[in-house]
Amino acid sequence: MTTKQYNDAVDAFADGLFRFAAKQCNDRSLAKDIVQDAFTRLWMNKENVDFTKVKSYLFTSVNRLVIDYWRKSKRMTGMEAAPQTAGKPDEYSNLKEILDRELQNLPEMQRIVILLRDYESFSYAEIGVITDLSEAQVKVYIYRGRKALKKRLEKMNIVA
Repeated sequence: MTTKQYNDAVDAFADGLFRFAAKQCNDRSLAKDIVQDAFTRLWMNKENVDFTKVKSYLFTSVNRLVIDYWRKSKRMTGMEAAPQTAGKPDEYSNLKEILDRELQNLPEMQRIVILLRDYESFSYAEIGVITDLSEAQVKVYIYRGRKALKKRLEKMNIVA
């Protein structure tokens, strides 16, 4: 990959990578750091990365960096995730906020594949490459995640 191709990749994918990272970790500054690390890894490995596969490489890097961050933070705090509590619909006036909150309550892999599919518009095959899952597994995780989201939103009387 040339320097121009690298710069084109930064221009083309930085925003999408940031959105993906921010949705996963709920921390904008951490998301910026993760995206920066992904681009640093791409730069260090630019001779070995084919430009046609750079998007997949970057999203895979961000996904793995977020997973590494969560694993490291769990070890450092020694605490598991906080108990999930269902809020009242009155507490939130914005459906997007409710959906984002409920998305964070999904299991990690379901959240990742839904973000990649519904927020970033990746194909099932591309998601499989990014997450090291088969296409069938990706479809199952997406189905189960959407079903869980729908159930939670129905419980809150938001979706009929």
